[in-house]
Amino acid sequence: MAGTIRWWLGACFGLSTPVSRRLYFYTGVGLMAVKYAAESAFIWLMTGRALTLLDFVNPLLSARMSLLQGAPEWAGWALVVWSLPFLWIAASMSIRRSTDAGLSPWPGMLVLVPIVNLPAMLILAALPHREVERPYGETLPADDTSAAMSALLGIGGGVATGAAAFAVSVLFLESYGAVLFLSTPFFVGVVSGYACNRSVDRGAAATLGVVMLSLLLSAAALLLFALEGLICILMALPLAAIFAPLGGLIGKGIADQCRGLGSRSMYAIALLPALAFLEFFAVRADVREVRTAVQIDAPPQVVWQNVIAFPDLPEPTEWYFRAGIAAPIGAHIDGNGVGAVRHCRFTTGDFVEPITVWDQPRRLAFDVTEQPEPMFELTPYREIHPPHLHGTMRSVRGEFRLIELPGGRTRLEGSTWYLLSMWPQEYWIPWSDGIVHRIHRRVLEHVRDVSEAAAAN
Repeated sequence: MAGTIRWWLGACFGLSTPVSRRLYFYTGVGLMAVKYAAESAFIWLMTGRALTLLDFVNPLLSARMSLLQGAPEWAGWALVVWSLPFLWIAASMSIRRSTDAGLSPWPGMLVLVPIVNLPAMLILAALPHREVERPYGETLPADDTSAAMSALLGIGGGVATGAAAFAVSVLFLESYGAVLFLSTPFFVGVVSGYACNRSVDRGAAATLGVVMLSLLLSAAALLLFALEGLICILMALPLAAIFAPLGGLIGKGIADQCRGLGSRSMYAIALLPALAFLEFFAVRADVREVRTAVQIDAPPQVVWQNVIAFPDLPEPTEWYFRAGIAAPIGAHIDGNGVGAVRHCRFTTGDFVEPITVWDQPRRLAFDVTEQPEPMFELTPYREIHPPHLHGTMRSVRGEFRLIELPGGRTRLEGSTWYLLSMWPQEYWIPWSDGIVHRIHRRVLEHVRDVSEAAAAN
């Protein structure tokens, strides 16, 4: 029994054990059932919502994130981490199943492409085993490429892959999606690992070193050429640092099976622009609500006056605001009642907020018609304006609710509804929700302090 389990684990997580169609099919079905059951139970425990099979197979992942609204901030990250072993098993078993069917390992990478991944798995599960002497092309002449040249080829291939994907996703489409943050580092690793090991097996450690160097050079190039700032790069780096090494090991596995045979990897790079266009036209963000509350030792009538307009806040001392995240610094209102316009001043500019509900002293609601950039990017240059600063995170409306409590006290709730056009949202929403909560808390605690001071006088 123990030997069977060890063999099965090797077949799932290794890169050398042959994968028959029977093993591929039953393992795939079993793991999908386990993944669905675990994610369904997790979402139910977090939010009380049901994950349907349609939501589960949705290649865009948007339904799952909408089901997590109201869950703790870490819930999305937990789903990302949970999915990593399944991603590895799908990729590693698919390239070996493709080889077992007499094909090049590269078609197995189609299981990572949204929409076509399920049909690709079914096709791979249906193809019979096939013995082919040279399935990928004619035998190549002996290659005496040095270790240094292999490393340079790996780094060059990885950087070129990342540059091509960034150019299409960000510079052309202005899209910050899962293709950019997940697929791109993964394929950077695949191409880098394959190129490094194509002539000779350089080992896993050397391969991972080349992959990480490719990743760091790509990030440095974005900073050097003023294409991105340091904050965005640092926020995205944890994802890239996970997916690039996984891709590097897959690329090495492909090279191990293709070594000495004329197999090309260029169409793996071509997948990225196709994925970027697919994601750009298919994915839309859902509006999210973030709600924060404080209790104030002052009656609602006093708190109300400091909600519609409050005196200037002190300079922010929190590190995230000092690093460049937009911080609220004051507010004033032009007019009275519905139709009045509230201006909330931030370190990056003003939010313009026409009042839609004026229920003094209980509720103040407003739309957001203009807003500044969400941050100042850290950069060696005077300033940069990458596309993600323009509309990627956009507030649409807000609301304050004042709830009278016994003893002349008030519960003040602040809500913001916003759109986040960054994917995978399981990863980015904990960041964005956390930023909104901290902005709320800075404002609400300031309103609390000035209201309690006014009530004491």
